[in-house]
Parts: sequence; C-alpha cells; structure tokens
Amino acid sequence: MMKLIRFLKAYRLPTAIVLALVFIQTLSELYLPTLMADIVDTGIVTGDVNYIWKMGGLMLLIAAGGMLCAIGASYWSSKVAVGFGKDLRANVFQHVENFSLQEFDKVGTSSLITRTTNDINQVQQVLVMILRIMVMAPIMCIGGIIMAVSKDGPLTMVLAVGLPVLALVIFFIARKGIPLFKAMQVKLDKLNLVVREGLTGIRVVRAFNRVEHEQKRFEEASRDLTDTGIKVNRIMALLMPVMMLVMNLTTIAIIAFGSLRIESGSMQVGDLMAFIQYAMQIMFSLVMLSLVFVLIPRASASAARINEVLDMKPELKDAEQPKSVDTGKKGYLEFDQVTFRYPGAEEAALSDISFQARPGEVTAIIGGTGSGKSTLMNLIPRFYDVSEGAIRLGGVDVRELEQGDLRHKIGLVPQKAVLFSGTVAENIRHGKDEATDEEVRHAAVVAQASDFIESMGEGYETMVSQGGTNLSGGQKQRLSIARALVRRPDVYLFDDSFSALDFKTDAMLRAALKQETKEATLIIIAQRVSTVMDADQIIVLNDGKIASIGTHKELLKSSEVYQEIVASQLTEEEIA
Repeated sequence: MMKLIRFLKAYRLPTAIVLALVFIQTLSELYLPTLMADIVDTGIVTGDVNYIWKMGGLMLLIAAGGMLCAIGASYWSSKVAVGFGKDLRANVFQHVENFSLQEFDKVGTSSLITRTTNDINQVQQVLVMILRIMVMAPIMCIGGIIMAVSKDGPLTMVLAVGLPVLALVIFFIARKGIPLFKAMQVKLDKLNLVVREGLTGIRVVRAFNRVEHEQKRFEEASRDLTDTGIKVNRIMALLMPVMMLVMNLTTIAIIAFGSLRIESGSMQVGDLMAFIQYAMQIMFSLVMLSLVFVLIPRASASAARINEVLDMKPELKDAEQPKSVDTGKKGYLEFDQVTFRYPGAEEAALSDISFQARPGEVTAIIGGTGSGKSTLMNLIPRFYDVSEGAIRLGGVDVRELEQGDLRHKIGLVPQKAVLFSGTVAENIRHGKDEATDEEVRHAAVVAQASDFIESMGEGYETMVSQGGTNLSGGQKQRLSIARALVRRPDVYLFDDSFSALDFKTDAMLRAALKQETKEATLIIIAQRVSTVMDADQIIVLNDGKIASIGTHKELLKSSEVYQEIVASQLTEEEIA
C-alpha cells in the first residue's frame, strides 16, 4: 500500500491541513477533562459561581473549536481521499489502455474492472480513516496517559492492568477477523465474475434455458460471500461488548481505588472525574486503532492488486528511434516468413507466413475454423508481436513504427462489431474525430448504412445503446465498416466483416468498396467464397500455414483445400 502513497504528492497541502486540524481537535479533547476537574475542585467545592461560568465558557469555546476542527478535518480528508481515488483510477485506466492483448489475456477483463473500481474504493475508504484516526488515536492514547499520570500517578496502575487486557482482546478478535476480511475480497471477485457472465451472456442463458442454473451459481457465490461476511461480523461484534466490559470494570476499579485516594486526601474529586475520562479516551483510542488495523489488510490486498496492474509493463513498446513509412511504398504490406506463438503455447498458431499485399488490390484470406485467419489479422496493427520473421508496412518493420502512427494508417473492422454508447454519427467519427458531416454521410453510403440510418427516428443523431443492442448484427457491421472508411487509411482490414450481411448487400458493399479504396490496400478475411471470388489474390490458410495463393480460377485448379471449401458452399453450376 505504501507504493500508492506517491499519488498523494499532489495533495500535500490538504493533507497537512488535515493533520494539523486533527492534532488541534485531539488537544482540545484532551484539555476538556482538566477544565472540568478545575470547575469541580475550584468552582463547585468552594461555591465560586463566577469561576464556574468563566471555566464553563472556556470549555464551550474549546469544544466549539474542536468541533470546527473535526468538521474541517472531515471535509479535507474526504477531499484528499476522493482526489487520490480519482487520480489513481485515471492512472490505472490510462496504463491499462497501453496494454497489448497479451496483458489483457493475462489479467482478464473482469478482474481489471474490479481492480479499477472496487479495489480503488477500498483503498480510498481506508485512506480517510488513516488521515483521521491514525493521527488522532496515537496522540490521544499517549496524551491521555500523560494527563492521567499528571492527575494521579499511583492510580495509573489500574490502567497498567486494564490496557493490556483490552489489547489482548483486540488482538485475538483481529487475529480471527483479518483473514476473513481478505477472503471476502476474493469471494467478492468471484461474485462479480458470476454476475458479469450472467448479464453479458443473458441471451445465451435464456436461449438454452439456463436461467435457473445461473441463478444457482449466483446464489452459491452470494451465499459464500454472505456466510463469510456474517462470520466476520459475528467475530467483530464481540469487540464492542467485550471492550465495554473491560472499560466498565476498569472504571469501577478506578472509582474504587480513587475513592480511597480521595479519602486519604491524596486526590480531589475533580481529578478523579478527569482521570476516568482520560482512561476512556485511552481505551477508545486503542479500539479505533484496532478498527483501522482490521481494515488495512483488506485495503492492502486491494492495493497489491492495483500495484500488480501498475507494475505490469506492456510487452509491446515503441522503438527508441521510430521510423517513418516510405511514401513511395504507401500501403504496401509484406509478411516475411512470419511465425507466431501465443504466450505459453507449445505450438505456433502461424508458421512461415509470406505474402505481399499491394495498394489498389484486394487480398482475401480464407480457411477453416482455427486456421489462424484472425490471428494473422491481429499481427498487422501490432496487437501482438511476431515470434519470428517480420511484417513490413511501406517497407518498414511495423515494430520500428510508432504504434499510434501505425494504427493511424490502418482501418480495422473487427470480427465482432463493437459500438459505443452515443449517436450514430459519434460512432462513425470514432474513426476520425474531425470528420465533417459530409464525410460521415459519404462513409455511411459506401458502407450501405445510409438507408437504415435515415429511416431511424433522428437519423445520424439517433442514440446507439451500450454495445449497440438496439441494432441488428448487419447494421452494427455496416456502422463498423463506415467507421473504418471515414478514416481513409492506407490499409483496410476486414476481419470476417460481411458475415451478417445478406448476399445482395454483400455484393453492393464490395462493389462500392472497390471504387472507394482504389489507392489503398484491402485485406478481407471471410468464410464465404462468394465474398472472396473477385479478389486479386486469395490466400488459403490451413492449420496456421499457407496452403496456396492465387486467384479464384487458379485455386480451383491447384488447391485441394480451396476446392473443398468451394464445394461445401457452392453448387456445381455456381462453380462453373
């Protein structure tokens, strides 16, 4: 948790203000019992009413000052903690955005969400307590002991017995409770995972009548968390009654021995009353410290998870001296003996891949499920780095280009169409922030999306719900294509982006694309033969390797793999 303290540097002044206010508040609370003792011993015993009014007014003034300090400390500590949480959350999010798919695969999306929200909240809440209680409790404990000794030294022997007993009680209760607090964090992660899976996969759950099964999974995870929560709260519930028992027994002992001291003339009544209050302050400070120490392990577990993300260095880095693409080879893409293995995998997902894709040409990639088509596509924008060989864009190895510059030259349409909450126009402008209305409309027309957009209630200002759930699969794909088109990149990557389109729309879209992308390199991954038939070159993948390269007619004669794919989709008349 100490590693996260660096995020408090921007809040040095507010933190100093909190510490100063808490210090003054604690001193005021320590001084009040002494003033009360003076009122009793000097004012009430002698009947000096003026002294009572004078000291009573001073007590009210000091109490009011302590109250104002407490309000100020609460305000500033909350401000520091919330600001700390905001900065930490922004830092984690910004750091995660630089991760490659490799880091996302390692940590998991649901875990990253939990760490960015729940874990940071845990640390933020404990920070408020540390700023207030961790300063107040030690001062109150030490100050209370000093003031108690100043009132009557021999009577402090009662505290010498009562405080160790209270400390032992707190120790044994915390020892039982702290491991359960840590376990609750893990079980909360499990509950979040079950909820996220159940909600994001609700269509599949209902389609396969697995609602009861998911409810049972949720109930089991929830019950597990609940049982642990009940157990830890039962243990912690013992703290207050046992603490009150020890405190009351200590008070009785103080009164019993104090009365003997008063009777012998060694102590005054006011001092005894003040001593009792100091004893209560000392014991309450121990209890406050124990509550903080119970919560710190839970926050420490959260802090460790946050630090794990912050310490994780993205494996894909920009070159120290990035190069620029040769303008004479703009859009020229080359795979040179590329081999790629996923982290931890024994066998390569792609082996010895070599081909060239040129501007003004359509390069299609086809193959069976698991042949490596999407993996190949992910290597071009450097979502992963090749294990062997090189991928060159414009004659330069993509690893020697700045990632931002590389991806600016690429228009990607992913296999699963991803849309964001906002208007239709805003979603298209994700490809180019400064795109004009005319550019947005033109991209939509080429993507065959203009008709359904204009038929919607507010046209291009129609709101797209989260995940695009108010659109069909084909509509989402066409908006994703429009988003790539508005960018006007050097290389277009279509990862099975026509699968949700009917044959007529597919044909119209490919014809429009041919006119729109004359100067760009077009790479299409497809399952349907009809989508790739007109490509300038077709690359047939099989088990991560290139089985053959050629045009549709050439491959019909020379490639057995391609012949099998065609035979499975087209009739003999269509093939002819």
